[in-house]
Amino acid sequence: MFLYMLDRVTQVRWQSEWLLYLLPLAGIGIYWLYRKAGALAAGGNDTILREVMRPTKGVPVVMAPLVLLATLITHLFGGSAGREGTAVQMGGSLAAAIGKVFPLSDEEKRLVLLAGISAGFGAVFGTPLAGAVFALEVMAIGRLRLKALVPCFAAAMAAHFVCMACGTNHTDYHLLLPRNYFRFSIDNEQMVLFLKLILAGAVFGVVARFFAYSSHALKEVAGKTFGKRGWLSPVVGGAAIIAATHVVGNTDYLGLGVTTATGNGASIVNAFHAGGVGQWSWLLKLVFTVVTLSMGFKGGEVTPLFFIGAALGSTLAMWLGMPTDLVAGLGFIAVFAGATNTPIASAIMGGELFGWENMGWFVLVCFVARAVSGSVSIYKAQSENWSAMEDL
Repeated sequence: MFLYMLDRVTQVRWQSEWLLYLLPLAGIGIYWLYRKAGALAAGGNDTILREVMRPTKGVPVVMAPLVLLATLITHLFGGSAGREGTAVQMGGSLAAAIGKVFPLSDEEKRLVLLAGISAGFGAVFGTPLAGAVFALEVMAIGRLRLKALVPCFAAAMAAHFVCMACGTNHTDYHLLLPRNYFRFSIDNEQMVLFLKLILAGAVFGVVARFFAYSSHALKEVAGKTFGKRGWLSPVVGGAAIIAATHVVGNTDYLGLGVTTATGNGASIVNAFHAGGVGQWSWLLKLVFTVVTLSMGFKGGEVTPLFFIGAALGSTLAMWLGMPTDLVAGLGFIAVFAGATNTPIASAIMGGELFGWENMGWFVLVCFVARAVSGSVSIYKAQSENWSAMEDL
């Protein structure tokens, strides 16, 4: 339902570009909705993650419809945001609601929440294996808990199959590599390729770190600047998006960015083709997304991270003399890996989306990006308390 409605509001925005000028008013509406719902619901993904770490107040049931509505509003009026955050929050909130029906222990509540995160993530991207691993890895920075893997995998697969049964279509990505491009042999050509991939992974990690850091920094500045007049934050952010759109001269950096209204211009799909995006498209999408999500609008960060990574990979491919689709695909998963500290889930996503034959290289680039990005994450709760996960 979410993916269908998201597609519909995107179509409406493409047909009525004047809606962008109402983005500041839409931001006030989102602020008012969350003000009424309370601070716990406003915590977003961090509320879900903290509750998995240490169950206390529980995840409010109102979070699911609230984030659904707020995300649709953001996309309808031109905010640059994704869908993963919404899917994870809906999955976690609905799982928590189910958990309240049964007398569960704290450990069982955690398992139910993790299953909800897996279901939401796996279904929204059509990557159930990555969804199951993501839910565990994002909570423990690589320390997977096998006890939770089975329920997470079962929930992700069930959610994915239900979406497919309802007619959901996910974007197809293909890496059209020359035969034997990767030979895993020790010769000069392959060693040069190996070093190029390490360099690309390092660049992806730097950009991932910059995205996470700038997001937190701008959100903190906005909070201190507007204080009790928090409604001004989305107003200023919306006005900034409108101004930036006029400066850029197109609307390619609004919304999800998977494709555009005409099929031309900067988008994730076009980043896989040589010359499909501009050299600085990745930076423009980064700016648009940071402003949107840090100034009070709702949605996810992951699809914009895919855009940033794929567009950056397209640019790096020209500099490194490598196939555009390959480096775009590596950037797609590696920037995500660095920004969320989930290299294993990201590499698995690469296998599910692009094919398993290049899995070794997906792992290499994702782990390099994760190492370079350090402990900075788009999820603040991720680094707060890892000890609560030890029994999972």
